[in-house]
Amino acid sequence: MTRVTDVSTETPRPQDRDYYQGPVVMRRSKVPGSTTDQRLLDSRGSADWLHTDPWRVMRIQSEFVNGFGALAELGPAVSVFGSARSAADSPEYRLAAEVGSALVAAGYAVITGGGPGAMEGANKGALEAGGTSVGLGIELPFEAGLNPHVDLGVNFRYFFARKTMFVKYACGFIVLPGGFGTLDELFEAVTLVQTQKVTSFPIVLVGSEYWGGLLDWLRDTAARSGTVNEKDLSLLTLTDDPQEAVRVIVEADQVAGRGYRRGAVHPE
Repeated sequence: MTRVTDVSTETPRPQDRDYYQGPVVMRRSKVPGSTTDQRLLDSRGSADWLHTDPWRVMRIQSEFVNGFGALAELGPAVSVFGSARSAADSPEYRLAAEVGSALVAAGYAVITGGGPGAMEGANKGALEAGGTSVGLGIELPFEAGLNPHVDLGVNFRYFFARKTMFVKYACGFIVLPGGFGTLDELFEAVTLVQTQKVTSFPIVLVGSEYWGGLLDWLRDTAARSGTVNEKDLSLLTLTDDPQEAVRVIVEADQVAGRGYRRGAVHPE
């Protein structure tokens, strides 16, 4: 059973913490009342957006440039997703740490969203195993920047720029139990593979009790109704074993001819 913390009672008010907007840190009265993404997507009100949106393109461009520059020499990496609400003493947090450690042993850097919960667990496992721990943060009204186990971090204003980095610099995804954000990344990745926008990109779900019902629904309802192709369900691998999850990534790399990083250990 997934254990979560009630963020509604533990999350500090925006004015009580550091607020990250790209490379800028704001505190107290300087914390804005809305996020950059929110202002971009909100079409209500006056026509001022006609004059400001063209300039936003420059900011969007800078986010891609900063992300590409920071991650270009990262080497083989795997993006790990999971709930920000998993407590530090929960099975999900420990599972994430095992995944992060196993990925480093196999020669991969670990990329997460840089937040708390399972993301922090994966970063912690990677860092303690001596690997590269990457966090791609996002400007949100209820999260307080990158977790302390990130040693290479990039903060983004725009979700779409951040999402590009998760896919572009990863050899695959490992997905732990999570909520809407995790589901968003999961199904976007499946769609990119299914439409052949990315190739040889393994996607591994860790936690059969958590993900089993979703896969049953996809198989028994969506596939049977014809809204998804049943063969596309093979794009997803389900396991409870962190070593097996990493093994799927390694084997896909071998098939793709990417091989291992120097010093990597094949997961037993």
